[in-house]
This record gives sequence, structure tokens and C-alpha cells, in this order.
Amino acid sequence: MALYENVFIARQDVATSAVDAMIERFQNVVKENGGKVTKTENWGLRALAYRIKKNRKGHYVMFNIDAPAKAVAELERQMRFDEDIIRYLTVRVEELEEGQSAMMANKGKDLKARGKRFDEDESEEF
Repeated sequence: MALYENVFIARQDVATSAVDAMIERFQNVVKENGGKVTKTENWGLRALAYRIKKNRKGHYVMFNIDAPAKAVAELERQMRFDEDIIRYLTVRVEELEEGQSAMMANKGKDLKARGKRFDEDESEEF
């Protein structure tokens, strides 16, 4: 079976419990078609780079999938019909990433760096 990464964005006004229900539903679609979801990451509500269908934010979710192509085609078909999904992207990869993705690893680092002034940085010495 082939390896895939899938990321989808749900509308900002969808409740977190509804996003969790979507995750379960999409995982079941993959399982029913002979594949498995090896990792799921919910990146939470994040700002979009530009407005999409009048939305400025969206709930981001990533799947690592080990499945045949027909399972991914069915998953994308289900996402296309869902009105709460504003974008999705599936990419075939050579190997799946172990551990946390870059989005989860850097989740709090930008906020900490933004509040720090240059003269407060202890690592820089003159």
C-alpha cells in the first residue's frame, strides 16, 4: 500500500466536537476501503493566509495514511461533498514522518519569541 499525508481545513464556525466527529468519519472511510490512518494531528483553529469562502480562520487536521489509492480517492470524494471542509490536500510520500509534525513542534515557539526584546536575549553576547 502507498503512504499519504492528508491535511484538511474545516470552517471556523464549526464546533470542536464537530471537527472530532469529522475526524472519526474520515478515519472510518479509510478503514472501510482497506487502509489505516497511522497518525492524526489536530492543529486547532489557525488563521488562514487569505480569505477562503468568507472565512479568515479554519480548523486544521492532518492524517498520515497507509492505504490503497481507491481509499484515498473515496476520502477525497467525501471531503469534496462536505460543506464544512473549505480545503483539503493529499500528497503521496515515500515514508511517513515519525513523532510530531513541524506544525505541532513549533506551536508555542513563535509566541514566546515575539514578546522578547533584543536586549533581553541572553544567548547573544557582545
